[in-house]
Amino acid sequence: MPRAHQLANIVGHRDDVADGPTAGVLRKGVPPLGSKPWRCEHLRLGNDADRRQSSSVLPWLWAALCCARLSQSAALATVVLVPTIKLGERPLDLAALVALSVRGSRVALSTNTKQRVYRSRQVVESAVATGATLYGINTGFGKLAGVRIPDAQLALLQRNLLLSHATGVGDALPQATSRLAFALRIHNLALGYSGVRMQLLEQAMALFNHDLVPVIPSQGSVGASGDLAPLSHMALPLIGFGNVHDGTRVISGKAALVKAGRKPLALREKEGLALINGTQIMTAIGLLTLHRALLCCKAADIACALTVEALRGSEKPFQARIHELRKHQGQSCTAQNLRSLLHGSKVMKSHAHCAKVQDAYSLRCAPQVHGASKDGIRYAHNVLLTEANSVTDNPLVFTNGDVVSGGNFHGQPVSQAMDFLKIAVSTLANISERRIEQMVNPDISGLPPFLAKHPGLESGFMIPQVVAASLASENKSLAHPASVDTIPTSANREDHVSMGVTAARHADMVVYNTAKVLGIELLCAAQGIDLGESLAPGKGVAVAHKAVRARVKGLEGDRYLAPDLKAAELLILDGSLVIAVEAAVGELAI
Repeated sequence: MPRAHQLANIVGHRDDVADGPTAGVLRKGVPPLGSKPWRCEHLRLGNDADRRQSSSVLPWLWAALCCARLSQSAALATVVLVPTIKLGERPLDLAALVALSVRGSRVALSTNTKQRVYRSRQVVESAVATGATLYGINTGFGKLAGVRIPDAQLALLQRNLLLSHATGVGDALPQATSRLAFALRIHNLALGYSGVRMQLLEQAMALFNHDLVPVIPSQGSVGASGDLAPLSHMALPLIGFGNVHDGTRVISGKAALVKAGRKPLALREKEGLALINGTQIMTAIGLLTLHRALLCCKAADIACALTVEALRGSEKPFQARIHELRKHQGQSCTAQNLRSLLHGSKVMKSHAHCAKVQDAYSLRCAPQVHGASKDGIRYAHNVLLTEANSVTDNPLVFTNGDVVSGGNFHGQPVSQAMDFLKIAVSTLANISERRIEQMVNPDISGLPPFLAKHPGLESGFMIPQVVAASLASENKSLAHPASVDTIPTSANREDHVSMGVTAARHADMVVYNTAKVLGIELLCAAQGIDLGESLAPGKGVAVAHKAVRARVKGLEGDRYLAPDLKAAELLILDGSLVIAVEAAVGELAI
């Protein structure tokens, strides 16, 4: 099975074509999701309970996802197919959720799930037959909920809902995100509390399983009554409207149905509302952002270890006995990782008795700072997995015949979690930029100015540090919490909203910025090691240095550095840095 670094050049794409992972190809003998051949260690969390919740994805799948926004090749290419995933069943873990974002994945429903959906639909049809007035079934929406709709117009009501609410703006979401949101909505409806017909789920699965992904604008949701505008765009192709990604092309919803061998679906009572009342857009963005954030956590520890070696720092602050006295899980995990990465270092031994008393906080306090980030990201992990497997529709249809209006569509839990995540990841960029400064500043580094071979004639890494500062500063603006904002909508009926999509989109930007900053630190640290004495670094650091040098040669003189920065970013985002290091030192803890 291919390693992530072998896929790096085939899973990228041009920025002017589809923005998502690449097409899948069948492989015989692919094991069921969650079995041992599918497991790798890169997304496991710190304790046993977390690990049971989150089996991780294979390196090739990781590469397929994480390279989605990196321009590496002229066009989309193929990767291995993930297995069919049954929706509406047991809670989906992070591995399954990420797999659903990859082109070539397939979904299905079990017999039990179909029966559950059928029973839920019977409740709706029975309620309509009694003439009862039920929100969203035979009434208007929002402020217009008091308007009773005649039975003869109930189908038109649902159609009108989708058409009138499909008002999203801005660039389209990446295909990976749209695909995952589509799957999440199918999963949500298949849990059997929405009262839709099986025909609706079959229509949605037909498009999904033909890799026909709705085009969804990225802006326009306030995150309560769900992600109404973007989910309306997601739903339009089911009735023959809207647009659909077909590989690198965009085709009409009507053409997509023809390609899938389907006809436009005539919606029935409640079905339009059931398609758009939910948090699937913010959750899909959040899950894929979480996936990359977990990768950045490990890359940050690796980059820090390289910097400690380059600056001839001390490993004493990482001793276990220090961190046992302050029992934060992330702190202990980070210290453990740094000990593993630096183990066996002859560089450390060479200056064990030097005159230097203490290192700067960006080195010495890495366990405390990186650890706090890990703890924040772990919180986001738990919230997002809970949300992905929850029913966020309204009204809810219970099998005892009750149809109850509530507020499960409100995105506040996800919005806050994404705010926490972007603050946590911004911190990784902040401290990484400070370590970069430690290396390029000759007044404190003990290394040549800006790590140049011929300072003055050459600028070396002077401007990459400026770039890192720019990105870290941008993160600080993006990290402003969206969840504390609210603007009433729908004539003040929806008087408190979550801004969850905004929080998730900004978190996504923060993670990509942070990967760039960490990539710059890797380059600087590798150069610092090259400029030092010819002593063997720790085992994990040596492997990481080798991985950097496999992509980017050492700086012998000034050259065009932008491609080097992109290569270092990709080294992090395609997972190959962590894969290589963990093969040498074992799993890095989160």
